Amino acid sequence: MDLVTTLAASAPAVVDGEIRAYVNSYISALGGTSADDEGRYELGDEAIQCLKQLKLWLKHYDQRLNRLDVARCMAEANLVNGDILEILASLPKDAVKDKAKTRLAIACLEILVPLTWAIDKNDAQMTVNHHRHKDALHNAQAEYKRGILHHETAKILTTVAKFALPSISVPLKERSSRDEGIIRMTLLFLRNVTQITSPPDAQSEENESEISRSDTIEAFHDQHIFQLLLTISSEMGKGDFKNEDVQILEILFYILKGIDVEKLFMAKDQQAMQTTSELKALLRKEATMLRGYARHAPSRHNRFGTMIWMKREDNRVSTLTGQGVLRDDQRGLEKIDKTKTWKKPRGRRKEEDIPQEDFTTPVTITNSATGRLRQFVETFIDSGFNPVFNSIRKAIEREENRILTDTHPRQFFYLISWFLETECMRRKILQEENKARGVEEFPSDSFAIIASVLNQETFIALNRFMQESYDMKSWQDLAAGMKCLTQILLTVQEMAESPLEDDQAIAENHQNRLFYEETTLDRIVQVVRTYSNQGFGYLDAATELAHVHLRMLEHYSKQNVEMQVRSKRRARRKRAKAGATEDADANPYNDDEHGSDVEEVAQAQRTSSERKFDFQRYASKFANQGCVDAFVSFLRYYQDLKPQQLRRAHRFFYRIAFKMDMTVILFRIDIISLFQKMMKGSDALDRTHPGYLEWDELVRQVIKKLVKKLNERPQLYVELLFSKIPATIHYLQYGFEKETAKNTPRPPAQLEIKPTVEENQRIGVAVAALLDQGKVDAVKWIEGVLSSAVDERKGWEGQAAAVQARETGREDTENVTEDATDRPISPSADTSGEVGEANPDVATPAETAGPSIVVKPDSEPRRIAMYKDNRLRLLMRLVGLQRLGLNDDPDATWIVPSSLASGRLQENLDRVREATQNPPVWEDGKEAGDFIRRESAAKPKKAAYDDDSEGDDGFLADEEDPLFPAGGPTSRKSDTLQELKTRRRRRRQGSEEPTEITEEEREARAKARQLSNAEKQRRIKSDLFVHDSDDEDDEDRDREFFVQEEQRRRKASLGLVSAIADMGGSKSGKKGKKRKSGAVEGNGRKKRKSPEVLGLDGAMSTDDEGFDNSSSPPVRDVLCLTDTEAEDTPLSSPHPFPQDKAPMDLQPVRSPSLLPAEVGPFQAEQNKFSGGDVSMRDVDDEDEDVPVMTRTRRPVRGGLVVSSDEDE
Repeated sequence: MDLVTTLAASAPAVVDGEIRAYVNSYISALGGTSADDEGRYELGDEAIQCLKQLKLWLKHYDQRLNRLDVARCMAEANLVNGDILEILASLPKDAVKDKAKTRLAIACLEILVPLTWAIDKNDAQMTVNHHRHKDALHNAQAEYKRGILHHETAKILTTVAKFALPSISVPLKERSSRDEGIIRMTLLFLRNVTQITSPPDAQSEENESEISRSDTIEAFHDQHIFQLLLTISSEMGKGDFKNEDVQILEILFYILKGIDVEKLFMAKDQQAMQTTSELKALLRKEATMLRGYARHAPSRHNRFGTMIWMKREDNRVSTLTGQGVLRDDQRGLEKIDKTKTWKKPRGRRKEEDIPQEDFTTPVTITNSATGRLRQFVETFIDSGFNPVFNSIRKAIEREENRILTDTHPRQFFYLISWFLETECMRRKILQEENKARGVEEFPSDSFAIIASVLNQETFIALNRFMQESYDMKSWQDLAAGMKCLTQILLTVQEMAESPLEDDQAIAENHQNRLFYEETTLDRIVQVVRTYSNQGFGYLDAATELAHVHLRMLEHYSKQNVEMQVRSKRRARRKRAKAGATEDADANPYNDDEHGSDVEEVAQAQRTSSERKFDFQRYASKFANQGCVDAFVSFLRYYQDLKPQQLRRAHRFFYRIAFKMDMTVILFRIDIISLFQKMMKGSDALDRTHPGYLEWDELVRQVIKKLVKKLNERPQLYVELLFSKIPATIHYLQYGFEKETAKNTPRPPAQLEIKPTVEENQRIGVAVAALLDQGKVDAVKWIEGVLSSAVDERKGWEGQAAAVQARETGREDTENVTEDATDRPISPSADTSGEVGEANPDVATPAETAGPSIVVKPDSEPRRIAMYKDNRLRLLMRLVGLQRLGLNDDPDATWIVPSSLASGRLQENLDRVREATQNPPVWEDGKEAGDFIRRESAAKPKKAAYDDDSEGDDGFLADEEDPLFPAGGPTSRKSDTLQELKTRRRRRRQGSEEPTEITEEEREARAKARQLSNAEKQRRIKSDLFVHDSDDEDDEDRDREFFVQEEQRRRKASLGLVSAIADMGGSKSGKKGKKRKSGAVEGNGRKKRKSPEVLGLDGAMSTDDEGFDNSSSPPVRDVLCLTDTEAEDTPLSSPHPFPQDKAPMDLQPVRSPSLLPAEVGPFQAEQNKFSGGDVSMRDVDDEDEDVPVMTRTRRPVRGGLVVSSDEDE
């Protein structure tokens, strides 16, 4: 005994002795039980002052210093049950009219509120002092609540409410701060009473029952607290109460959390039947468990102990006991598995795991408490639901000071789900009662009483709350949000099924709003897929939300075929980068900011777009291993699940396996084992269970498909052990791997230096552009590449020079031996070429310079920059590097071409180094970016027409590429030549002696045509496109062009004079006579007219060569023939125009006014044809009789032929 006393004295004191002395002295002076007045409580002389001092101790010591010493001293002194409650009980009924009594009651209330405040600190906020006093204070608060609810002589709650009524009756505008404080303290006291629960280690069930939820509800009903709450709730917001909504919310939450709504609306006989059915289910479960145990239970024949050694496959020995393992090896292995235990480490409890905030644990209340609570709930929904929840929602949106963001939003959304479920259940019970009585009456305003939570503002707040909870990993908050969304969907479904058209229209609007945002739809998938040990309550809420949401969305999408959803793509940053790239391409070095915050918001809004909704595509998002694992985890509680919950899991697996045909995702050992255990195991479902038949059919079909798939895909034997990724699922389903198209990044715009920059300054401009962007490392890398290329190229050139020197020396030796006597050796001859030194400034052949050098990036970012950085690519092209492959190939290779000599590489390297050390500076404040442009800006425009177009049969394949490549959008093979040959062959059928062309003549003609066309392509004046005049400043080319034009003009003038002289002679010799169409020459053959040609200056000209009317290639303009063409074209060159139709520009103009005074030196040549029309005949047509074509005279105006559409 002395040892115990010594240890107790040496132990540190729980509370400081001085503090305990002060507190106990005030408690003793407060008052006590009177021995003379039958044990009534007698107040001390300074009772009010003592209460104030105790309040100051609680405020200044415990609250400010974050300690619990004073509360512990008051608990040990029994201040609440021994003094405070006795003072309140001793106050008379008319004490409200007495100011002294009122002050005393308010002082007692100020002590009760902090002492009954729940200790809800998490582990991060707990100190050593808190851990020391926490359990003792929990037990003390349970005693406080027991005394408040079950006081022997008075109703404490009624007394407290009675002293608050005068302040409540004062209008809001006339209410003082003292009145506001009294109302607030009264509601906080009621909140504390509802929040206090029995400690986890309660000693007896009797003590727990005295402070249970049922006792609280009974006390609130008997002491008229429910009426007080209804009065304040009905005037919330627009009435006399505005800031008391938070206290009402907390009181409702701690009264209603965990209560089953279905049982709340059951009648007494239904409750009795429910209790009986639950008892039968428990007895049935116990019988099943005992039956499974009896299969292997010991009997009187094997009750003696047995121990055996079991040798396993790895030559290890295990010791087993019991005769049950003697039957076979499988039972021995099962017993070994049962002995294996794994104690999972328990993590630290998070803040949301506070017991007071847990709303997922079900709570059972008595029948009498159920009836009283149902009456209060129905009255509250009818009168106070809309005002309270509308006021709280606005306060949460405004983030007012009275809102605690850690608890109040969670309580708000949970209570919305609870009351919506209550309203749906009440309507269901009412419909059943009306149906039983044969009356069909549906209250038209039933959904109006809950309209405050069925609006767009609530939907937005709920989506924001769920997203924030998911991002912050506040799983309990997210569970409350999921319950709220589920009940909103179910309520909207009830509205859609209502016979009233107004309810149906409102439900249609709500469904459109709920299903419109794609982010909301994807969030539900994400919540289910990311489940990982958040608790059964969270899992139940997630699976229920997925089930209800999928079912309603499928039904709504079938009714609304043109359903649209708005998708917000994560493209703001990408678009900003894309916009920056495009601006940089247009002006590569613009350092301005890309918009302000307002522009960013507008850009984010522009990323939203509507698209047609596809339910099958959305439902396929649930067909992944994460969602399947969540429902498998939910199904593991199949023994404790309700029939509705089991049906929920069954619908999901049925959708995955058969509606989506994704049974492969269920082929996993643990899933198949769970299905088999659920149906055929020792803990299988009872055959009388409502969902047994549908589950049995589902499991049977899944296993049947598994066996079939194992025969088709033997690889599935291995994949049964693992979860399935999408690629594996596709392979197991179809037998081949899924081909995914690789998204190739878009190549950057090509840049170039403006033509105004000199050639030797272009590399400096490109280097300066990179330096302006801070890309010094890129320039250094280019220097390293060029330096290594110079060294390697010099090595190859030296080796080639040595080889060439040896070969040259051998040849020179042979030549000297043969010609020694004929060729003297000059001592002054230059022998530098004999050593084989190559000129470094000249492009070296590939065999001399060696192979091309591959440019390798020094890092992964450099490899990406070689494709995406158009400024770096510009510099690489300027220094002579070449890119192999397509422009949009990100893996294309850059090389140093073999044609680039070491001297040229060294020159480019020197320019890069010079620009790096001394960056160029330009006048007028210009930068390097001002001299760079996109290639598209300098891209030539395509010509609208081409006067010099020729036929397609004159390309030389063995000399150089043609300027006009074959093909194009209208490329097709012309049949004109074949038709003309056929027509000519028909005309020759009447000829007796057809003239055939020899093979040599045909080859000569073909060669002449090829040479002519090749020359035209080389000397053509216009390209495929029309270039800007700034890009065509070439004086030599212009001088040559003007010389050719002058020659053409002179030739055309001479031809004009000859043609006019010819026409004049014909008219003078045959004036007044018309030539017959059937006129025949002296040789008996008919002649044809030859068309005169209009010259370039408006005069008529005739080509010197003949024309062939029998066959003609595609039409070409004979006025554009060059001198070379005129000289090289043979006499048998085809006629450029068809026989039956000449172009109107080439009709003869018979105007004497165009004849000059002097004919010129070519008069003698033209006089050969002065006797009549010029006959243009081909050598192939001399033996043919071709009728003369009659030509109609074209109208002539001013010496020029006037075109007419009718002539064609």
